[in-house]
Amino acid sequence: MELIAKVQKWGDTHHPKWLDYFRMLLGVILIWKGIQFALNLDAFTALMRNASLGMATSISLIAHVIIVLHIVGGLLITIGSNTRIFCLLNLIILFGAVFFVNLRDDIARPYAEIWLSSFVLIGLLCFLIEGDGVISIEHSKQPATELNP
Repeated sequence: MELIAKVQKWGDTHHPKWLDYFRMLLGVILIWKGIQFALNLDAFTALMRNASLGMATSISLIAHVIIVLHIVGGLLITIGSNTRIFCLLNLIILFGAVFFVNLRDDIARPYAEIWLSSFVLIGLLCFLIEGDGVISIEHSKQPATELNP
């Protein structure tokens, strides 16, 4: 628990403002992919079924959970609320997307999804450590004494 507190304190004190715009872009990409998955639910479930992850549970239920986590998590990451929690939840999904689904495709083909998935995976790892930043709802909730220790 002490390690988590140290990581949070380091992330809060070493956070440049331009990184907040990158966090917002990451959230918008997650929302966009969640909506895209929801609009093409049949193709999304077929893609997951073809990935053969060895899941015994319902692929449709998992697809709906992924869609909700992308949209809700993307929205909260964009506005800067509970960023680390939703980065962690989406990190699990993106890890599966990069290494089990997209890595099977030809990565050299144009518009390969692995590049976007890898970009989002790296961004989620970054904000798992960095946190919300200055331009966020969570930052505005902190008292002034906590902002400048």
